[in-house]
Amino acid sequence: MTYTVAVIGTGEDPDDPDTDGFAMAYRHAGAYSRLDSCELTACADIIPENAKQFAQRWGIPEDNVYTDSQKMLDAIEPDIVSVCVPPHVHAPIVLDCAENGVMDAIHCEKPMATRWEDCREMASACKRAGIQLTFNHQRRFGKPFRKAKTVLESGEVGSLERIELGGKNLFDYGSHLFDLCGFFTDQAMAKWVMAGIEYSEENVQFGAHNENQAIAQWKYTNGVNGLASTGDGGIIDCQMRLLGKDGVIEIGGDQAPLRVRSRGSWRTVDTGGEGIHGPRNTIIDAAKQKLSTRLPGVSVEKTRPETFVDRAIADSVDALDSGRQPELGADNALQATELIFGCWESARQRGRIDFPLEIADNPLEAMVENGDLLPASSN
Repeated sequence: MTYTVAVIGTGEDPDDPDTDGFAMAYRHAGAYSRLDSCELTACADIIPENAKQFAQRWGIPEDNVYTDSQKMLDAIEPDIVSVCVPPHVHAPIVLDCAENGVMDAIHCEKPMATRWEDCREMASACKRAGIQLTFNHQRRFGKPFRKAKTVLESGEVGSLERIELGGKNLFDYGSHLFDLCGFFTDQAMAKWVMAGIEYSEENVQFGAHNENQAIAQWKYTNGVNGLASTGDGGIIDCQMRLLGKDGVIEIGGDQAPLRVRSRGSWRTVDTGGEGIHGPRNTIIDAAKQKLSTRLPGVSVEKTRPETFVDRAIADSVDALDSGRQPELGADNALQATELIFGCWESARQRGRIDFPLEIADNPLEAMVENGDLLPASSN
């Protein structure tokens, strides 16, 4: 079977990509192009030039290029849609897809949405429609994280007792880390969270507020504890640290992408040249080259090294084919996102928050809007 694929939110393909500038739609498209079972057939972006440039890059017919995603859905009725718009627009786009023509699957960029109520409604609407909804927490498929899980399951460091996170923020960057917490705890549910944040300088990424610093503690139903420290001056000097009864697994530290301490000494684990973001240098090098250059009879996308996004989308398509649950399914994303909003709600309430979370809004955004937090403009 060949799945027809449409992309909403193509963005601009910049000459000098970075974490804020490289349009994720191009990475999604590259992943689909590697799969014989998928065919890119349509795209939509509110900026016509962006949509046209994307279509030219990926060989999409001019008649299938839109500025209105609803019109595209009505006309094309794709099997799969990738949603690559900013997070505050995720919910209305996903709900439109679920209600108006996407037949099989939606693969959406992370974070889920900017309001907790929207996150839950997206998941519920897709379940009602029988649509597979996944979110692009692609780091689950990186070798540093996969091999860390293998070490953990081997018993080398004993039973897991605590997970520590160190990153830029809880929401935009931290959504990956909280998702990985679910990966390492076999999707155990969080019982409670207690957190404090600092937000004195405006930090808006992709249209959404992110705190400058945070410290958070939480506990899972299986007894594992969590600790996160974000922003400059954070106390956790790696991306993730898994503390077992008999040892430690460290991911994304200064010493190596993955290393293990057991029986009193550290050892580095071979990750096949992959760092925490992907194959080293591959993503930036591939993005900087003009991808319109093609070898005769050979797909450039299929000859470049495989990225984490490639693996994430391949898993989602395979799950659709086989009828199994995808690793990046909405239920797993909800667990991670509930912890993030729980951290912000704890800061708002100045106390411990028990789960399930009983709010509808975005606590950080609400605190900014009502004046409880007054971040200075970064402009």
